[in-house]
Amino acid sequence: MPRTPISQAGRILPDQPSLRFLRVEAKRRVAAGEFPALHAAQAAIAREHGLPTWIALKARIEQRSDGPALGHLRWVIARFRDADRPGWAAPAPAELAEHFDQQVLAAVPPATLTAEIARLAPDLRSELTVIGQAPLQVQVQLAGLRYFAVAAAEPPHLLTGLRGFPLAERLTDPRVKQPPRAQLTGDPPAAVPQIAARAFAGIGLPALVLAGGVLGGGPGRSSSWVLTQGHADLDRDEPLDPAHLLPAPGVTTLVTATAVLRLVAEGRFGLDDPVNGHLRALRLENPAVTVRDLLSHQGGVDDPELDYADHVPGLPELMGPVAACGGPRGTVSPSNGGYAVLGQLVADVTGLSFARAARRLVLGPLGMTAARFPASAAELAGTYHATCYTVTSDLALAPSPPQVPVLQAVAGLWCTGADLVRLATGWATLLPATLASQSLSAQAGDVGLGWLLDPDGRTAIHAGGMPDAVALVRVRVRDGRAHVIMTTRQVVVESIDEQLTRAWTSPGPATAGGPR
Repeated sequence: MPRTPISQAGRILPDQPSLRFLRVEAKRRVAAGEFPALHAAQAAIAREHGLPTWIALKARIEQRSDGPALGHLRWVIARFRDADRPGWAAPAPAELAEHFDQQVLAAVPPATLTAEIARLAPDLRSELTVIGQAPLQVQVQLAGLRYFAVAAAEPPHLLTGLRGFPLAERLTDPRVKQPPRAQLTGDPPAAVPQIAARAFAGIGLPALVLAGGVLGGGPGRSSSWVLTQGHADLDRDEPLDPAHLLPAPGVTTLVTATAVLRLVAEGRFGLDDPVNGHLRALRLENPAVTVRDLLSHQGGVDDPELDYADHVPGLPELMGPVAACGGPRGTVSPSNGGYAVLGQLVADVTGLSFARAARRLVLGPLGMTAARFPASAAELAGTYHATCYTVTSDLALAPSPPQVPVLQAVAGLWCTGADLVRLATGWATLLPATLASQSLSAQAGDVGLGWLLDPDGRTAIHAGGMPDAVALVRVRVRDGRAHVIMTTRQVVVESIDEQLTRAWTSPGPATAGGPR
């Protein structure tokens, strides 16, 4: 399926749930002992979706219609479900262009896209379950796989992303069936070990980090906890422990945004300054783009084509001396290229490499002592890090090639769960209160200065994924309480996110558990 940009892969916030899926979820939570009876579980789920009763939730769901992403996905299923049968004719490029955005078809040629989808024909004949919908997103389950589809904001809302994730039941690798016992530090909410166990049983993971904390006592100090479970390396049968480094794709932009805002606070440039006035290594094609535009994903900067390499090249080598701005300024569109330019801005203004500037401005003050920005595969190999994995065509797990993300300001951070909690709970302490408040205030739509904001304003999120990893940070705005998810395989983690959000409402000491 088409690749999903680093900054988008973890952005899965469905607000139109499937009633059937929620019924199953209610029964599962009763069976797990979270509620004494089905009606209690259903009432709790209704409240979690902002409605007072299960009847009100049912009425709300049933009155909603399919969004454009689901409509296009239903076309894919209907059009390709007989692809392995005699007489089936493949869609012409013009027909594909009625459902897939041109950027997708440029990245994945029509013949390749057709072949990739056609091989899924037996699965496409299975029953479809809609897990959740947002206005331009949908998540479904089909034959032991989760699919996530995203549609463009502009009519006719063509698909801009479509990716499938095999669940545990489809994986053939026996090594993920019996993960090592979870390791705990601190006092997580009582439900956390069970959340991890369910993730391993349902999703199928090489490794998982769940962590959380509440800010208190000054910069970098928080009451925090960390759970690690799984394998740091499957081939060596090496258990994951809290000291292992994992990648933080997407969440890395919180470091970048905080570094930029610290420089704003120092008076080095203003939020509404044109970026070109402070860049030295390259320029933006659109000279009107401001620092605020880039922080809020409104700059229209194009993404580089390259994601990984054996070393991190200079940004002009990736984007050219003049970075293209193919998107309209002032329209929210997640942009890896825009945040890469912000990383270059930090480097140009400080006279340091981005990695060194990030350590001076963010990592050091927050006490993120283990965190690293490896500049090469060889440098990464010299650290105490977990191996990342991709799913092979026969649904086994294979270690990813020894490479590093080329966009350090977007996906280059490797850190422990404890370090990521320090970032999540401490970033605002490095800024004046007015700038921290602006970061969590909508600049356009549901985007602050880097943060993706919930419509109700209660929480904010940084998240992202690469082909072999996912990271997510969610912060509760009113009290700074945060939780962290990190994996070493690209999967959909929104169910874990939702369970951790619920777990914070009834914190209590937990003990190490889960399957051995």
